[in-house]
Amino acid sequence: MASNKKSRIKDAAFRRMLSVVLITLLGVVLILFLLQKNRVSHIVTRYSNEIDQNIELTNTHSQFRRKLIPKQNELSILLEKKNQWPPRNLDLFPKLAKDHITIVLYVHNRPQYLRVVVDSLSQVVGIGETLLIVSHDGYFEEMNKIVEGIRFCQVKQIFAPYSPHIFNNSFPGVSPTDCKDRDDSVKKRCKGNPDQYGNHRSPKIVSLKHHWWWMMNIVWDGLEETRQHSGHILFIEEDHFIFPNAYRNLQLLTALKPKKCPNCYAANLAPSDVKSRGEGWEKLIAEKMGNVGYAFNRTVWRKIHRKAREFCFFDEYNWDITMWATVYPSFGGPVYTLRGPRTSAVHFGKCGLHQGQGESVSCIDKGVVNIQVEEIDKTGNINSNWGVQVFEHQTGYQAGFRGWGGWGDTRDHELCLEFAGMYHFRHKISS
Repeated sequence: MASNKKSRIKDAAFRRMLSVVLITLLGVVLILFLLQKNRVSHIVTRYSNEIDQNIELTNTHSQFRRKLIPKQNELSILLEKKNQWPPRNLDLFPKLAKDHITIVLYVHNRPQYLRVVVDSLSQVVGIGETLLIVSHDGYFEEMNKIVEGIRFCQVKQIFAPYSPHIFNNSFPGVSPTDCKDRDDSVKKRCKGNPDQYGNHRSPKIVSLKHHWWWMMNIVWDGLEETRQHSGHILFIEEDHFIFPNAYRNLQLLTALKPKKCPNCYAANLAPSDVKSRGEGWEKLIAEKMGNVGYAFNRTVWRKIHRKAREFCFFDEYNWDITMWATVYPSFGGPVYTLRGPRTSAVHFGKCGLHQGQGESVSCIDKGVVNIQVEEIDKTGNINSNWGVQVFEHQTGYQAGFRGWGGWGDTRDHELCLEFAGMYHFRHKISS
């Protein structure tokens, strides 16, 4: 009896001990599960917060399942690899100046324009202190040769790997199954969505907006040379003549901006009215942001990037009109830029869009540029003691403008959104 009683006591103790062990193990497993769940939740929360609020982290738009990115051809792959090459002229300009302002020149295929802007840049005071990035929409040998000939600063070329100009038989270029003009997609059994005016996409037209948006994303978030850049970046086009004092004036404008115009988002080298050469006053000017020689910093880029959905879905093929009509108004207040009373950059030429690429077609009056550079334009001409004249009410594209169309195809919307996450996700996850 005593033996059986002892045996039962041992069995009960063993069962209690086993229960304690099992409960402990279950507790450990539960804790590990919760920790793992919390870690995953933290990661998801972190990257959901990191990606700007209007880009949904879904299977469609995530970094891990980018199904809408077109399949690359050999040229696209080659150009993407070239984008990672280091800048040239490092032997001539081994170091960049502290607090330099990077310059980004974006081009398509107007060599007669590019020669003019490159020549004007070569005369800019301080140009050797900085990095010039040339962003190409497509690959064109004559344009490439002009850029390869630059010797006055560090220069880096980047090429839009998904430019419609390098896809001959598929999206985002011209696809044989695409609808054209005002085709009825049901009757024609073709692919595409018309814009608000009933017109189907034109690859050479949509490339304007795609290139600008891709360029902004890779410059701010994708390039080793600039993705940690904390200062301003200046953006110019192949038809902007840059005066010798532009860089020095811009340095002063960006330094004065926090004090003189804390509500200004950017600094501009030219008035928003491209026909104006400035007022000539002894005052700084705060006005709406122009599209000739504009510079802003990473803080402003983040605000723009948060509006990717507004940018990508607005039925307007021009990037600048898209910004004026829908992105800037969504910031909740006036978007001013600071500039001097005398222009330091001029828009020239007669050709718009992608016209006049051939040498036989002159987009410049009589084949030459007739822009007078006076002595006052050769050195910095901005006085830090000047006050600021604010232009509160200006004409031009405003909130509520419907857009000129040309941007109605959902494939363009989706590709545009993909660019917004292509480099942003890559570096956030790898870091």
